[in-house]
Amino acid sequence: MTRHCVLALDQGGHASRAMVFDATGRVLAKAERRIATRRLGKLKVEHTAAAVLRSLQDAAAEAVAALPARVEIHAAALATQRSSIACWDRDDGRPLSPVLSWQDRRAVRKVKSLAAHERRVRKLTGLVLSPHYGATKLAWCLEHVPEVRRAARAGHLAAGPLASYLAAGLTERHPCVADPVNGFRTQLMDLKTMTWAQELCELFHVPMQVLPECVPNRYDFGDLRIAGRTIPLTVVTGDQPAALFAQEQPEPATAYINIGTGAFVQALADRDVPSLLRSVLWRDSERTLFALEGTVNGAATALDAVAKQLGLSPARMMRQLPNWLVETKEPPLFLNGVGGLAAPYWQPEFRSRFVGRGDTPSQMVAVVESIAFLLHANLQRMQEHGLGFTRLRISGGLSQLDGLCQHLASLSGLPVERPQLHEATAMGLARLAGGLAETQPVACERFEPRPDPELRSREKRWQHAMRVALQGPKKKKAR
Repeated sequence: MTRHCVLALDQGGHASRAMVFDATGRVLAKAERRIATRRLGKLKVEHTAAAVLRSLQDAAAEAVAALPARVEIHAAALATQRSSIACWDRDDGRPLSPVLSWQDRRAVRKVKSLAAHERRVRKLTGLVLSPHYGATKLAWCLEHVPEVRRAARAGHLAAGPLASYLAAGLTERHPCVADPVNGFRTQLMDLKTMTWAQELCELFHVPMQVLPECVPNRYDFGDLRIAGRTIPLTVVTGDQPAALFAQEQPEPATAYINIGTGAFVQALADRDVPSLLRSVLWRDSERTLFALEGTVNGAATALDAVAKQLGLSPARMMRQLPNWLVETKEPPLFLNGVGGLAAPYWQPEFRSRFVGRGDTPSQMVAVVESIAFLLHANLQRMQEHGLGFTRLRISGGLSQLDGLCQHLASLSGLPVERPQLHEATAMGLARLAGGLAETQPVACERFEPRPDPELRSREKRWQHAMRVALQGPKKKKAR
């Protein structure tokens, strides 16, 4: 009998994935279901809650059904996008709102109205005020969604991270709980107490009684019933933090970059750095790990958005992009505010624009370079505050672009390692659930820094253009 297999459930912005790993890290079965995304204007990004849950259930059922009967799955683990939220009925699990995506910024005006509380919110949560986080989204649902308001008045509303809604819907016991990695992205948790803060709930107008119970990342979340099997769900966390555990325990000398729909750079550290995020990486009964984090909202979303504006299909663009990165010598600059400009600038309504002219290939290369420039800006902030890195480790769909990896190596002066592993989040989940004790080190491709004066010159011009754009138009003096 094959023992110590783990079912990893990865719910992402484009799809829900299920993968079964054995103790050596070998994938025994996998399945995927795409999910639809509604973009309503420039600010609203949402999914149908029931469809997201069903996609995860269907992917899990297909993967588990493909296994031989002798294969035993001893645990399941779930990862979601951390800042996505949902509202549901605490009694029967029925969704009462859409899933508001982490990309959703419909509450941007509410955030502006709270500007005077920015410092206090930052001190309590480690996060800057941003419409991407869950608190203002939950408040929006409580104000604008009739079913949510009725459930709140009747006393059976549950509202919180997407992970909490999915854990309740997937398991037989239907727990109403929130892990700290996802819970902190609501901006309603106190970093010191690891619980909901009454002060924050009152500030954002989210009643504390509608929030799930706070529990660790490793917890008895209940049993999944999948394809005739009973599988305990023992780990719930966020997709980006899970990816850091794909190969090994995170180490302070490594900066971890994951580039997918958005891009993130994370480093193991328990300190505050202005304009960066302090987040929970993992918590169980034995330890709590913290990370510094810089976020880039427009990665694959930026490439897709610009491709569509230029009349390119995203699929064709991705096929051509590797060659364009090699052949394009003088691309324009792209000031990338797709999805809102995040760390280290934090301007949610920043207007994306090109500086300079170029043909379609050079414009797409400019978008790729903007991702590298934004990630490097975050890395520099970390290094300026005493974090010493010896390497970068990169994962995610866009990490397959050799040109992007080489840009990051040349800009940072650090080697970039790209593990030959395409499902870092899923493998990280399997490791966190205790299923990969016997795995061998994964081979890495390595990109060494090399002199690139033209790239560095473009970065300097990009930095200047960003400063000018962030200052806004100069007002004429009255005569």
